[in-house]
Amino acid sequence: MKKLLLLLLTAFIFSCAPEKIPADLLIKNATIYTVDKDFSVANALVVKDGKILEMGLKPELELKYKIKETYDAKNNTVVPGLIDAHAHLYGLGLGLQRVDLIGTKSYDEVLERVVTFQLEQNADYIIGRGWDQNDWEDKNFPTKEKLDSLFPNTPVALRRIDGHALLANSTALKMAGITAKTKMPGGEVILENGQPTGVLVDSPMELVFKTYPEITKEVSIEALLDAEKEALKYGLTTVDDAGLDRNIIDLIDTLQKQGKFKLRMYAMVSNSPENLDYYLDKGTYKTDRLNVRSFKIYSDGALGSRGAAMREPYSDMPGHYGAMMTSSEQLESIATKLANSEFQMNSHAIGDSANIAVLRAYKEALTGKNDKRWRVEHAQIITMEDFEYFNDHNNILPSVQPTHCTSDMYWAEDRIGSKRMQGAYAYKGLLDKAGSIALGTDFPVEHVNPMYTFYSAVARKDLEHFPEEGFQMKDALTREEALKGMTIWAAFANFEEDEKGSIEVGKFADFTILDKDIMTVDEKELPNTKVIATFINGELVYEAK
Repeated sequence: MKKLLLLLLTAFIFSCAPEKIPADLLIKNATIYTVDKDFSVANALVVKDGKILEMGLKPELELKYKIKETYDAKNNTVVPGLIDAHAHLYGLGLGLQRVDLIGTKSYDEVLERVVTFQLEQNADYIIGRGWDQNDWEDKNFPTKEKLDSLFPNTPVALRRIDGHALLANSTALKMAGITAKTKMPGGEVILENGQPTGVLVDSPMELVFKTYPEITKEVSIEALLDAEKEALKYGLTTVDDAGLDRNIIDLIDTLQKQGKFKLRMYAMVSNSPENLDYYLDKGTYKTDRLNVRSFKIYSDGALGSRGAAMREPYSDMPGHYGAMMTSSEQLESIATKLANSEFQMNSHAIGDSANIAVLRAYKEALTGKNDKRWRVEHAQIITMEDFEYFNDHNNILPSVQPTHCTSDMYWAEDRIGSKRMQGAYAYKGLLDKAGSIALGTDFPVEHVNPMYTFYSAVARKDLEHFPEEGFQMKDALTREEALKGMTIWAAFANFEEDEKGSIEVGKFADFTILDKDIMTVDEKELPNTKVIATFINGELVYEAK
């Protein structure tokens, strides 16, 4: 009789217990930095239909939900899916099919890699990228003589790491129609003894690009998929590609809709008359994985190739000011067009002259218009009084790449002098004015790894932990600020803060699992942090072996 009563009581209790709610995924045993407004921490989260359903403690969530799949994070760290606010994903993919010159320590090493590549590939046109004369003992630009002797009949074009200078051999120059008389605004053909050295800075490079072999659709697909693998491996769930043409944007959209390309993309449309006409007529375009609502404009070149436009001459090259690739008048004209649309204007600006030209154009066009969130990409060298332009939190935003600081710190002061360095790589100063700051890498100019971004932002040191006290530490970010810059602030810069950038109920289930707690681990361990897993829409898209 007692057994019967016990069975009846148990049945009654279970019949009264609330039915468990169906859910797709439980992440448990984790330190979850939600990056919500309180920067709260949880140890478990539940996903349904690609969205965050709830965060909390494992026992209570397991009792509440009927889970299809459980992922044990094994006491590792979970952060919102990492966003690279400025990169070149398609460029990275193409680069994986070409000569990799990153990390070369001399011009001779560049030549060795080119020769090895050609022996393996037997290419009709040799294209490469990644050299940086600032890393060599001889810090002068290379010249084409050795390339000509090695490749007298095969065109060779080798871009500098920043993409703003190019070394071409005589065959490539001849194909492009470049001579000592070639003059183009916004760039320079470097001459020596009245003849081209083979180095082109900024605009004349376009003449060489036009001679490149046609990139087929198949090559483009391979480039995108190869680059996506790299991005997912490093925990990225969204990449802002800073300059894409319509055909590549359409290709990304097609691959995403076919389920072949999981990465979310924020596409900045390359500024060309054709692209402007097409997209301004069509309007912005948005899916769950693709957002097309900005234009990328180059106002000047790069500091490493002395193409950045400066108000005063370069300290290490008297009489040289760099060059504007887009004039102040053109910037103002584009800004006026875009201000009457839903599109962002995202302008590359390195030198102090380029930055003030962009900021003035923005201020004039945005008068009385709220929440446009126009971005200054790089915002690298700014005159101190011009920081005030960022004081409108909703209209002008800085988008910076902390590893540029730690790559350039060895020689930047030689280029521009100590006075101008006060407003250079000034991330904390920009944040204090703007209220938020978006962080990226500019890969393949820098490494894809966002942990290098985090480390450079907070420690201001290179991977050898130099300098010991950090570089210009007045502009270092805190760990919380750096993580926000790679998540919620980057999402805000994309008008996507309501759907991603933090782990909150209703947002996309995009998150990255790390093997170290980047909020507490010893500073020296930050760049050694590895990605264990990457989730997009609640789907495991990468897991470390």
